[in-house]
Amino acid sequence: MIAGLRDFFRAAALAGAAMTAPAAGAETTYKMLDFSQLRGWEEDNHAAALKVFLETCADLKDQDWQNLCALAQSNAPTLTGAEGEKAARSYFELFFRPVLIEDGAPALFTGYFEPELDGARYRSARYRYPVYKMPPEAKRSNPWLPRSDILNGDVMRGRGLEIAWVDDPVELFFLQIQGSGRIRLNDGSTIRVGYGGANGHPYRSVGAEMVRRGIYNAHQVSAQVIKAWVRRNPIDGAELLLHNPSYVFFREIRKIRPSKGPFGAMNRSVTTLRSLAVDPKYTPLGAPVWLEKDGETQMRRLMIAQDTGSAIKGAQRADIFYGTGDSAGQAAGRLRDPGRMVVLLPIQRAFALLPDEF
Repeated sequence: MIAGLRDFFRAAALAGAAMTAPAAGAETTYKMLDFSQLRGWEEDNHAAALKVFLETCADLKDQDWQNLCALAQSNAPTLTGAEGEKAARSYFELFFRPVLIEDGAPALFTGYFEPELDGARYRSARYRYPVYKMPPEAKRSNPWLPRSDILNGDVMRGRGLEIAWVDDPVELFFLQIQGSGRIRLNDGSTIRVGYGGANGHPYRSVGAEMVRRGIYNAHQVSAQVIKAWVRRNPIDGAELLLHNPSYVFFREIRKIRPSKGPFGAMNRSVTTLRSLAVDPKYTPLGAPVWLEKDGETQMRRLMIAQDTGSAIKGAQRADIFYGTGDSAGQAAGRLRDPGRMVVLLPIQRAFALLPDEF
């Protein structure tokens, strides 16, 4: 999945910071809660969450989900004003049950975003860093050439594989980490790019390499720190980025409206501060999830599980979509908070997960 590569690369870029993982042999537990036990449930905008649920619920295949989606679709025109909010909250409370799913690992919530870069359709003195489509021979060979050969050799030149040219190689590197983004062209238009393939080489963390070289301690490294250091040290910085042999290719995406977010794992747009990337081993894609994020800025919000990520492993692990652009990136990059997430499941499905003695 696009999100899977994005999250794996992003996590690795942050100096190999310790990720929570289920304890070896830990048993997955299920506990049904009451809606009154969800902290802040009454204060949320349930109508907004229901609209996001409607973006992807039609793609759910199981009959119980399809029935609930059809019911929500039939009431969608009424989701306005106070009555709409009351109806949305009643919908969730009547047809779902909150289930706390745990696997022995502590909860961890991080963030992701859609970057924006400045670019052009044609190369110039300013825009000289190419955003490449995947060459056909790379699709047939796994692994293909490493990053250094792609960037410094002649294999890509003169073949018309450039989608666009951008003005910042560091932002291009991190565009590959996110896996999708927008490019603001110099003619005033904007294009969107999404994951189009990779060269098949394993990712090597540039953050971990900075720590190994003694440039920073592990707790100091973040995406912003890496970007700043590479820009201050352009020669050594370019060499540092080549430490990662993995290379991501893109494809131009034309069917998403500008107002919509990038596609997630369900091949539908994700929504700012309402979409979550989760581990589908524990949380069904498309399911509503009540999020209780603690930390410096608390969040109590009904989210929809619409994305995945290779770094997102565990019952209490999720990535929050923060939107598009630099401010979203800064907010997402700072996030590493504890808390709790509770999955809302159709009633019969929820009871089926509980132990027999319930």
